[in-house]
Amino acid sequence: MAKQSYALDYREIVTLGGIAQHIRVRGTSENNPLLLFLHGGPGVSDRHWVLKDQSGLSDVCTMVCWDQRGSGKSYSKAQSREKMTLDNMVGDAKELIDYLCTKFNKEKVFIVGHSWGSVLGVLLSQRYPQRIAAYVGMGQLVNLDENERLAYKFVWDEANRLGDKKALRDLTRIGEPVNGSYGSLDNLITQRNYMTKYGGGAYNHKENIWSSVVIPVLVSPEYSLLDLLRYARGSFYSLGQLWDEIIASVRFDQTVTELEVPVYITQGVHDQNTPSSIAQKWFDTLRAPHKEWIAFEQSAHSPIKEEPELWGRVIRERLFTS
Repeated sequence: MAKQSYALDYREIVTLGGIAQHIRVRGTSENNPLLLFLHGGPGVSDRHWVLKDQSGLSDVCTMVCWDQRGSGKSYSKAQSREKMTLDNMVGDAKELIDYLCTKFNKEKVFIVGHSWGSVLGVLLSQRYPQRIAAYVGMGQLVNLDENERLAYKFVWDEANRLGDKKALRDLTRIGEPVNGSYGSLDNLITQRNYMTKYGGGAYNHKENIWSSVVIPVLVSPEYSLLDLLRYARGSFYSLGQLWDEIIASVRFDQTVTELEVPVYITQGVHDQNTPSSIAQKWFDTLRAPHKEWIAFEQSAHSPIKEEPELWGRVIRERLFTS
């Protein structure tokens, strides 16, 4: 099969918040609308699978993948010695949006926020609605305290159901989260490993961190072996820098009751990383000029790659078909 060619297909380094950061652009015409992907984590860049699974959208939009400050190709030792805050991240995103709008002569961009990226997406939509054409959430994070309570309960219940004695010992050792915190990043990662193993990250597809994160980066042309080292270091750095602040500040059910942009939530029914019940409750009371809850029955945390054809079709029809 011949390799697909694109009129726009390049990597670029841009300075955001005084930090050099990497973006990846793919599209067929600079006249198309802009679609910016805000990856999860914090620190888990996703350009490798966004481009792999969703490049079909490039005929209707210019896709922009961004390795956020401290993530993937944007991680550096020098930058890792600095403090990183939620306001830093929102500020970087706003600068990037302004840069893209100027470069492509647009007034607004469409944004997709996945997991941690959904925090950025909601805050951008709340603070800068004049720049946002529509917000698409996925693995929507709403209240981290409640999120971790339900995520831990899922893993505990599954370990009991399966008779997984090692998991029960590990979960007893780390204990239930207190105010959204497991006490250490190692404990958080322990919970996430079991959540992934039990299918709460990908439905009907049991994974671990190695198969879900490391191998896809290794085999992707988007990242080199050196980038993989940056990727790993950036993930731990970003998580360590931002997790406590996210715990303290992300209460969208209390602080974000209205958005002045169209809102589309593309949520996996089986998501146990960011449990859908929490996002649904927030969405039901959210005021917006237009909003849609779009459930993906065969997905958990990432419909964009668990049901890629359906997710791409939904985005094409909702955002780019007039």
